[in-house]
Amino acid sequence: MAFINLLPWREEAEKAQQREYFTILTMVAVAAFAFVFLVSQFYQMRIDGQSSRNQFLKNEIQLLDVRIAKIKNLNEKKKELKKRTTVVEQLQRSRNVGTQVLDEIAKIVPTGVYLTKLGKQGNSIKIVGKSESNNHLANMIREIEHSTLLIDATLESITSNEAESKLLSDFKMQVRIKGLLNSVDGSNIVNENGGKS
Repeated sequence: MAFINLLPWREEAEKAQQREYFTILTMVAVAAFAFVFLVSQFYQMRIDGQSSRNQFLKNEIQLLDVRIAKIKNLNEKKKELKKRTTVVEQLQRSRNVGTQVLDEIAKIVPTGVYLTKLGKQGNSIKIVGKSESNNHLANMIREIEHSTLLIDATLESITSNEAESKLLSDFKMQVRIKGLLNSVDGSNIVNENGGKS
């Protein structure tokens, strides 16, 4: 006798296929979600790592900025100390300049030239005096050119006074002191009596 299946097997097969389809769809969705989640976690870890490195670099840059500021401060102090040291050295060198200048002037003034006034302003000396002849003044200028202390002799004027002796003429001369600051010794004037005015 033939076997006849009267149960709704087509509907059951369709339901089974639908269940299988939804199961596969769910598995694919879960797998896709897991994949997206893992990829996002991977990139989030990379971002967090880069952020921590950036923060580390910012902290190090701040520390370096502080050190650079300290170095600039130290460089400024170093420059100030160098300036002070230079001034002290120049003061040390120029401590005995007055005596040395007078000694040098005594050496370079030839016979026939008489000094009446010496004035010092910074590193310049103004010499006022009388001379028996222009040759004596020329000899004095040559001596200044060979001097180790005085340079740049400039003869400002030579005048004859008719009322006084015709043998003597008045002159004014300017010379400079080698290697001396303009403001080291200030201004001193020695008159013909040897005193300062």
